[in-house]
Order: sequence, then structure tokens, then C-alpha cells
Amino acid sequence: MDKSKECECKECIIKSLFFSNLNIDEFKSICSSKIQKEFKKGEIIIEQGQSLDFLIYLKSGLVKYYIKLHDGRTYIINISVPFDDFPLLTVFNETHLARYSMAAIEDSVLCYIPLNLIREFIMRNGNFAFDFISKLNYISCKIINNFILIRSKNLRGRVAFFLLNLAKTIYNGKNVFELPLSRKEIGELIGMTTENVIRAFSEFRKEKIIRINGKEIEILEKEKLEKISIYG
Repeated sequence: MDKSKECECKECIIKSLFFSNLNIDEFKSICSSKIQKEFKKGEIIIEQGQSLDFLIYLKSGLVKYYIKLHDGRTYIINISVPFDDFPLLTVFNETHLARYSMAAIEDSVLCYIPLNLIREFIMRNGNFAFDFISKLNYISCKIINNFILIRSKNLRGRVAFFLLNLAKTIYNGKNVFELPLSRKEIGELIGMTTENVIRAFSEFRKEKIIRINGKEIEILEKEKLEKISIYG
């Protein structure tokens, strides 16, 4: 269940990440209109097709973005860490309907900023608009490049790429961490079946490239995993 409350912005990191080109009055209007919500692990934050009137960014925790097709299949399109740029893609959605669902992987805190306010700044503040469009271009290119990169690999290469990327981007380079996703969800992210993901994990464990203890993973042979990620 989400808990809403007013959010303090004085030292908020989003000022430097997204709104550095706003003047004092414009940023004050962001602060006064922004609300904060808390979600428990597993809670749905946005449902695909839902009316979307806010820019929603992650302040703490971990969330997944996913799409459900008409045949029931699910594809995870992104895993977001705090202050990720990914939510900016919603700003120019002319239908005002969410094109994906969003759910908390861990207990998470999210902030909501009215989209009409951001669009207003884009229309009247050229520096803000240019910076915002540059960020959107960067995000779009990153999503396309990651999609092509991971789909160019075989099963072992995809799982190796996932584990290395997880350790680097979410767990700050640590070699020991807990998987935030189930085997099924990993398959939905890398475009493989649950059975294939389980098989790849089992092979890596037998080859002593990783250690598995429940949801905990330890990367034992990082160089080998990197080679599999590159050439797999």
C-alpha cells in the first residue's frame, strides 16, 4: 500500500540530474507540487494502460518496468535504480496512458511531479528543453543498444551479461549479492525461457564460475564470466 506525503527538495539530487536549468522560482514550483509515495516489495506502481499524469522517479529501492502482450507473455524492459533517467521517456507520451507497468522489486520510495508542469517548462525555458531532449536521446539510444547487444548473444552470453550488469549497476561492483529477480523474471528480461535460465545458472555453478546459495550469487571467476558475456 502506498503512503503519500509532501517531499522536501532542498538537497534533492534530482535538481542536479534533471532540473539544473530551472530558475529558483521554477524549481520552487517543482518542490511545492511534488509528492512522495512508499511502496512495498511486489506492489504495482503503474499498470499498463493506466492514465499517466506524473513524472515518477525512484528515490530509493529498486523497480522493474514491464510490458504484457495480448497472449499473456511478459517482457521486462528495464530495471531501475534510484534517480535513473528511464522515467523521462513518459514526458512526451501524447496518449497520457502508460505504455508499460511498473512494480517495486524492493521496498521503494518514489516521487511524483505533474507532467503538465514539466511540459510548461519545456515550452518556455530553452536551456531546460535542450538538456531534457538530450537526456531523452541518450536514454533511447541506451535502450536500443542494450536490446541489440543482449539479443546478439547466446543463452550463456545473455545470462553472463545480466549477472555482470547487475553487479556493476545495482550492487556497485560487488561480487556477492542477492538476485532481485526470480529465474522467470530473468528470462523475461533477457528473452529466454525459465528453463534455459536455470540451465545456464547450473552450468556456471558446475564450472565454478559462480556460487549459488538460494537467491545469493557470488561471482567466483569474473574474467571467465566477462569472456562468456563478450563472446557468447
